[in-house]
Amino acid sequence: MNLERVQLHEVDRRLPAGRLGVLGFQHVLVMYSACIVVPLILGAALHLSKEQLIIVINADLFAAGLASLVQSVGLFGFGMRMPVMMGVTFTSIAPMIAIGSNASLGLQGIYGAIIASGIFGILFAPLMGRFLRFFPAVVTGSVLLVIGISLMKVGIDWSAGGQPLLADGSPNPKYGDPVYLGISFGVLTLILLISRFAKGFLANIAVLLGVLAGFGAACYLGEVSLDGWSDAPWIALIQPLTFGMPVFDPVAIISMCLVMLVTLVESTGMFLALGTIVGRPTTPERLVRGLRADGLGALLGGIFNAFPYTSFSQNIGLVTLTGVKSRYVCAAGGIILVLMGLFPKMAFIVASTPPFVLGAAAMVMFGMVAMMGVRILSTVDFEHHRGNTLVAAVSIGAGTIPLLSGSFFAQLPAWTHVVTDSGIILTTLTAIVLNLMFNGLASQEQAETEAASAAGTAEA
Repeated sequence: MNLERVQLHEVDRRLPAGRLGVLGFQHVLVMYSACIVVPLILGAALHLSKEQLIIVINADLFAAGLASLVQSVGLFGFGMRMPVMMGVTFTSIAPMIAIGSNASLGLQGIYGAIIASGIFGILFAPLMGRFLRFFPAVVTGSVLLVIGISLMKVGIDWSAGGQPLLADGSPNPKYGDPVYLGISFGVLTLILLISRFAKGFLANIAVLLGVLAGFGAACYLGEVSLDGWSDAPWIALIQPLTFGMPVFDPVAIISMCLVMLVTLVESTGMFLALGTIVGRPTTPERLVRGLRADGLGALLGGIFNAFPYTSFSQNIGLVTLTGVKSRYVCAAGGIILVLMGLFPKMAFIVASTPPFVLGAAAMVMFGMVAMMGVRILSTVDFEHHRGNTLVAAVSIGAGTIPLLSGSFFAQLPAWTHVVTDSGIILTTLTAIVLNLMFNGLASQEQAETEAASAAGTAEA
């Protein structure tokens, strides 16, 4: 029995309930703002009432929790059984607004298209499993580096207090407020000090402790508003198809299926990277289970008045930062999300956390994601295979285009923006094509060997 415990992989290790709860809440805290921003954007674009928006936000948390549980625990061939937290994919925003703005479709058209895209994702996942050989270390490392770089802007904006422009396009007068920057710097300093000098469990929850301290400072300075907390209900049951029976429009379905394809490509890169981080290489079978769970997440999202879901990279960064690889921590996070969906008052308090409190933590975690990309690229042979240098250089350059130039692809048709607006997708597609051009198609065995080698480097 003791030998079995010694041989038990860290991913499958069960931690004490108290630690699971605290570590799971830390995962929820770092993803919460990004998780609810899509329903807020959609609600503003479609002019949803306050009551409708509350329903959508609660459903979003509930469905994200269910999807996270499926990914981390596994269910009948669905889920990677890895430390994965699922949140709504930002790629879906523009298509959902376009569908919902059609008077004949509305929310029912959105949910019909999401349900159909979820079924498509489940059926298409096995094909994606065969594409593992298209993701050697030079591709995976480049994608992961661009993920970290692209997301750093989110952490920077959060640290400064939100977006530089208001909803009406005017400059945000509070953006870069010295108070916001000071609290963000304080949170960063505390996270670093705890990580440097604390041991064991305290070191694992450095991000949580830093954010809680920042939240306390923001409260003291009057930057936290709890107005409306008394109006939020204690319990809100999530009812399927609250807005009516879904409408299945062919054009809407096609657009959301394209979003699902993009999600599957993004998830493939993240799942391969996660396998490297936790020291359990992502096999084709595990990849298929994970991608099936993406499809199932969209199916559940459509049924429960929510959205399509994908793995959140900031949580992958948190796994890297804390070194806690147990999938049961993310399962605990999934349970907390479900409870937040059912108990809105709890969610209200977490939602009141100002973005500048989370900004420094986000920058640390996104930086960790970028550094993992650098680690993986360090395993690539650039000296004897000069083509690898071009693969990495050009694909990383392509991925930074949307970040550095918002108008570079402005003259292209609107339907192309689902790809051109995503640096992650541009990097992935460019790296795959160039790798085929310079290195050819690796065998499945070679791809798995490279993944194992990268995993060993990450562990070291």
